[in-house]
Amino acid sequence: MALRKGSLVPNFTATDSQGEQFDSATVFGKQWVVLFFYPKDDTPGCTTQACAFRDRYQDFTDLGAVVIGVSADGVASHLRFQSKYKLPFTLLADTQKKIRTLFGVPKDLLGLVDGRATYVIGPDQKIHFIFDSLSGSGHMERALAFLKSKV
Repeated sequence: MALRKGSLVPNFTATDSQGEQFDSATVFGKQWVVLFFYPKDDTPGCTTQACAFRDRYQDFTDLGAVVIGVSADGVASHLRFQSKYKLPFTLLADTQKKIRTLFGVPKDLLGLVDGRATYVIGPDQKIHFIFDSLSGSGHMERALAFLKSKV
């Protein structure tokens, strides 16, 4: 069952691009979190999406938010992607798609491609905003506008 606006986000663990264990309990329930799901490292739409978050990263941190990207790519792929584009935020390797399934991120293009969605999770650990669009653009802008209206 997909998480919706108002849903309490359960904690999870995953491996980040540095090969370290990430525990969502270290950030969820403590501050605003922007969690964005994307299909694949270093593809045009995903690069657009990730670089948009990179370019406005300071705006998110100024608002007290943590930005985290998630895809099914592995640690080595994430590290290359993060290094190539100088992405300052955490990338989580969801190789078995457990986090994607937990959130209920749908597939796109007739079920052939992992979907793209952005969630803004509040300090109360509830989802306050969801933007679901296959396009790599618009995710950062909508998440930032939402946060500016709340913080």
